Amino acid sequence: MGSVPGAFLPVILLLSAKSWGPAMAGNTDNCDKPLVSALPPSSFSSSSELSSSHSPGFARLNRRDGAGGWTPLVSDKNQWLQIDLGERVEVTAVATQGGYGSSDWVTSYLLMFSDSSRNWKQYRREEGVSGFPGNSNADSVVHHRLRPPVEARHLRFLPSSWNPDGRIGMRVEAYGCPYRSQVIDFDGKSSLLYRFVKNTSSSAKDVISLKFKTMQSDGVLLHREGRGGDSVTLALVKGTLFLLVGSGDSSPLSPSGPGGALGSLLDDQQWHSVLFEHSRQLVNLTVDGRSQQFRVWGDLSQEDLDPEISFGGILAPGKSVTFQRKNFDGCLENINFNGEDIIDLAKRHGPQILVTGTISFSCSRPQPVPVTFLSAGSHLELPGTLGQDGATVSFQFRTWNSAGLLLSSRPHQGSGGLVLALRDGTLRLGLSSSPGQAQSDVTAGVGLNDGQWHSVSLTVKRNQLRVTLDHDGAASIHATLPVGTGAGDTYRFGGCLRPGSGPECEGSLGGFQGCLRLVSINAQEVDLISVQRGALGNFSHLQIDACGILDRCLPNYCEHGGRCSQTWTAFHCDCTSTGYAGATCHHPLYEQSCEAHRHKGSPSGLYHLDPDGSGPLEPFPAFCNITDVPWTILQHNGSTFTRVKGTDRENPHRATFQYAATAEQLSATIARAGHCQQELEFHCRRSRLQDTRDGTSLSWWVGRSNETHTYWGGSLPEAQKCPCGFAGTCIDSRYHCNCDADRDEWTNDTGVLSYKEHLPVMRIVVTDTAHPSSEAAYRLGPLLCQGDRLFWNSASFHTEASYLHFPTFHGELSADVSFFFKTMASSGVFLENLGITDFISLELRSPVEVTFSFDVGNGPCEVTVQAPTPLNDNRWHLVRAERNVKEASLQVDWLPRGTRAAPEDGHMLLQLNSQLFVGGTATRQRGFLGCIRSLQLNGETLDLEERAKVTPGVEPGCPGHCSTYGHLCHNGGRCREKPRGFSCDCELSAFTGPFCSHEISAYFGPGSSVTYNFHEYYPLSTNSSPHAASFQGDVTLTRELITFSFLTAQTPSLLLYVDSFYEEYLSVILARNGSLQIRYKLDLHQDPDVFNFNFKNMADGQLHRVKISREEGVVFVEVNQKSRRQVSLSSGTEFNAVKSLVLGKILEPGGHVDAETARAGARGFSGCLSAVQFERAAPLKAALRPGRPARASVRGPVAASDCGARGGDGAARERTHVRAEHSGVMDEGEPMADATRGDSAVIGGVIAVAVFVLLCVAAIAIRLYQQKNLYSTKEAKPPENPGHAPTGLRCELSLQSAVCGNQKEYFF
Repeated sequence: MGSVPGAFLPVILLLSAKSWGPAMAGNTDNCDKPLVSALPPSSFSSSSELSSSHSPGFARLNRRDGAGGWTPLVSDKNQWLQIDLGERVEVTAVATQGGYGSSDWVTSYLLMFSDSSRNWKQYRREEGVSGFPGNSNADSVVHHRLRPPVEARHLRFLPSSWNPDGRIGMRVEAYGCPYRSQVIDFDGKSSLLYRFVKNTSSSAKDVISLKFKTMQSDGVLLHREGRGGDSVTLALVKGTLFLLVGSGDSSPLSPSGPGGALGSLLDDQQWHSVLFEHSRQLVNLTVDGRSQQFRVWGDLSQEDLDPEISFGGILAPGKSVTFQRKNFDGCLENINFNGEDIIDLAKRHGPQILVTGTISFSCSRPQPVPVTFLSAGSHLELPGTLGQDGATVSFQFRTWNSAGLLLSSRPHQGSGGLVLALRDGTLRLGLSSSPGQAQSDVTAGVGLNDGQWHSVSLTVKRNQLRVTLDHDGAASIHATLPVGTGAGDTYRFGGCLRPGSGPECEGSLGGFQGCLRLVSINAQEVDLISVQRGALGNFSHLQIDACGILDRCLPNYCEHGGRCSQTWTAFHCDCTSTGYAGATCHHPLYEQSCEAHRHKGSPSGLYHLDPDGSGPLEPFPAFCNITDVPWTILQHNGSTFTRVKGTDRENPHRATFQYAATAEQLSATIARAGHCQQELEFHCRRSRLQDTRDGTSLSWWVGRSNETHTYWGGSLPEAQKCPCGFAGTCIDSRYHCNCDADRDEWTNDTGVLSYKEHLPVMRIVVTDTAHPSSEAAYRLGPLLCQGDRLFWNSASFHTEASYLHFPTFHGELSADVSFFFKTMASSGVFLENLGITDFISLELRSPVEVTFSFDVGNGPCEVTVQAPTPLNDNRWHLVRAERNVKEASLQVDWLPRGTRAAPEDGHMLLQLNSQLFVGGTATRQRGFLGCIRSLQLNGETLDLEERAKVTPGVEPGCPGHCSTYGHLCHNGGRCREKPRGFSCDCELSAFTGPFCSHEISAYFGPGSSVTYNFHEYYPLSTNSSPHAASFQGDVTLTRELITFSFLTAQTPSLLLYVDSFYEEYLSVILARNGSLQIRYKLDLHQDPDVFNFNFKNMADGQLHRVKISREEGVVFVEVNQKSRRQVSLSSGTEFNAVKSLVLGKILEPGGHVDAETARAGARGFSGCLSAVQFERAAPLKAALRPGRPARASVRGPVAASDCGARGGDGAARERTHVRAEHSGVMDEGEPMADATRGDSAVIGGVIAVAVFVLLCVAAIAIRLYQQKNLYSTKEAKPPENPGHAPTGLRCELSLQSAVCGNQKEYFF
């Protein structure tokens, strides 16, 4: 929709952004009298008749005279039966029969209506369905209630299908009642002012109702002034009704944005109803039964507006109107203000009415005859002649299509011609002098596919051609006709150029789809009714005397802020940057919780979460700390220490915290979590939390529901105690909180708030820091929520007759269902919900087939997905089904989606009324045997476990997750079953973390050493295979697997040394040139096998990964996962009685070690070692574990490091993660990386300590200089330098015990 010129003061807030509902109008009570049966034969007409006994006058319901009904001469879709009801009436129902005693009946038809038998409008039922089902025999009567009713004088029935063994045959009836109509006609220059007496005690709101019809796209319907020039205006702007609210000092009014507009294509010369309700600052606007509510800011309640309203224009006698807007040109009907009939007052010349200009009390303007080009093949051919002054052709068009052939003309001699077409919404004129010659193109206009009427005038005079667009001379096209080019003797609108007439037919340009009107040739308007009767020109696939354009973006079915665009036949949703995908932007791209990311194997990092899936809440960023039970971390804007001084009850300190999520998003996240907590530190010095004399709270915090709480971390709600009060450890036993002792020294009441119904903390209020030397300081930590109680919510179904039932599923326009299942059965129904005729069902139809079935009134539909392998493998499988107004889709695991498009102009609403059955059906047949988990309908998770507790044959929970998720445990980690999920046991792995994927790394300083003794690790009774050896002294190894990573710049270096009780050994060293060297000595009486691997200089400060695998006498070596070598041993094939493994310096080398190994072992290793694994032994894990076991010993500087992470990017990165099936839609990758790298952690620690000491000294010096009152905070503000305040306060608190003799001088 285009913008409207002029500035506008934004004073409207849209309250109900999605309040569109089914159109309901009229009161059908006692409005069902027959309207047709008593009409004379002259009231009936038709397109044709088979004979005089089949004339339309015999088309009354249940009549047997004549041939028993109307039958046209030819049975095709161009036939119609028309009825003149004599006057405008309200029609509430229609009924049809076939021809009496014949095989002639209509099986479906369209209904059209009109006031003047011109400019017909097609009736559409609720949901936009245009057609009506007809009869299945000749004599039965089929009734249809019109919802909403329609006010019209003329009805027209258009058969669209009929009995294939007969002809079209119809008898009809219409039902309704008289309709009262008072109309007034404005000519675009007139207006009406209504003045009234305000009665402040009567009505709580002002109500204005009216109807209007017009051919003009712009014009003021009503206007009302207020104090200071404020005003409220209802005006048409480009065929849309806008609520315009302006200020007295504003520029000319313009639309108030997306929220201030209703309706579309309202300039179609059809009646449209308006209801305007104004109550204080609330305005409810209803157009054609669809409503939106707005809030009007400022002094614009109905009490503040003047007691006068102007209709048809802006009329304000005695006032200076600072802006002007086009007056209304058309008819208004039944204007009513708070029960007063305005048009009746005007007819009676009431003193309350002031009229300017010319008005009339009838609406009988000439009606233009529009024509609809229904398809790309539709065309209209009209004769044309070149007059003495040349030729002119003019017309108006409207369309949504950006391309289409509007007009073509070619002289009868076959010479060159002209082509007028739309391309990319621009009018393009093409000229050629002969067939096949390249065309010269000129263009005009832009965005002409906006659904608005646009006028085109083409003039040919001599060899000059001019095309004028929208009466704008500046937008005219001027061209010189090539020799041999003429205007032609036939004008062809729409269609395609005939073969051989040029390149257009060979390209993608199709015929025009849209509406035309006011077609003139040589200044003579074409009689399109004569065309319809076959008396002029010819046509194909047109709908004459009706414009069938529809705004398919109204209402907007694109969800979650998706942008709607349309063509003549369909609408499309642009879901870019919404966080959703699919035909209607319904499918969420982001996971609902950190638990969902964990089960996909995602690492810790910053993610977008969408806790309600396809529900209304938008995604938001949160940090996921992936542990065995993941944590969701939500930050806020006040995470640093805030100090407070000089506050009391009259001037309290208030701090408000803004989170990265809205209150609704926070509530949804907390509801899903199993546990939530938030740390609140509160430090005080002569600042109390409670006045113990009267129990008045002096400091408190406010939760997310805006409730006040006076309990503090670790306490219970409403206890008004601190943790020390429950533990009996307060510094003064007379009080329940440390701060209430009102001491001169700093103390604190710090703890963790964990009552999740009250979290998070939204505000903190402090009032007791006004005394001398009194002060408080607080810090609120992030909100931490653990787990997802809904993700693992499951139920086990043990019999086919068992099921769980839930309330009816309401997914009228959009319905999505997702769940996990596992089973060993070959078939079964997952869920079913029934209506009177509609239904929805999901089932496992066979071991390799899942089917999604539904019916919304267009007949049963199915979408099926075939799996390449059986799904009844007792592993978890994911099912996602979605049905919306455009399509239905089904996805199983990550298999390709199955889809099925919805029919055009079909039923859209899924109307269900039975209970929802899960795991079975209402008939207790074909029930599902197995487990269903995390069942969600439109983003809401059903509590299967709670319902299963009271249902026979169903058990809450479902064991057995490792068969599906065990592959997430890497590097030798073992999957362990849990009641609600799984965990990875990394005990026998050189890795740690939730998936055993985090390398255990250590920095080795000069001379350091780690020794791992195998014989203390495995008991004597262990008797494992050689591949998983117990490493006891009497065990022989014929194979081993060794993996590790290292980073160093030192040569020579000893990377790894394994010794045995029999003086056999394995050493891995870096030679002086940085090459990798492996030495095996498996025979005491032979020299070691020495293998040099000159891949590169590996002492280059980069991380290198080494894998050594021995199979008896063959050794396989792999470096950095790409360089591979294979060598053979000559010293033996058995490694006997393995004793120990050494990393770094060899403390007791022994005389059996060769010189190179001894030299490297004496120097040891300086750098980083990571992920060291010898079979099932992980020496670094044992050495770095708290409470180190006796089998591992450490000498020298060995500290945990993260050298294993240096292979990636050195810069921290933040990535956004989306669901796997939509990879590539958003930016993917690893979440924010840790910026700490390698041994810099040790150096950084030393630097941090030094900086901390310097800051503390600086803080003390500043305090000595300033003495006191460095600052005093009344209202919380985020500190400009977040690092300084916490450091200074920490210094002060830490120095307290050392300098308590003169605390006041040293505290910052």
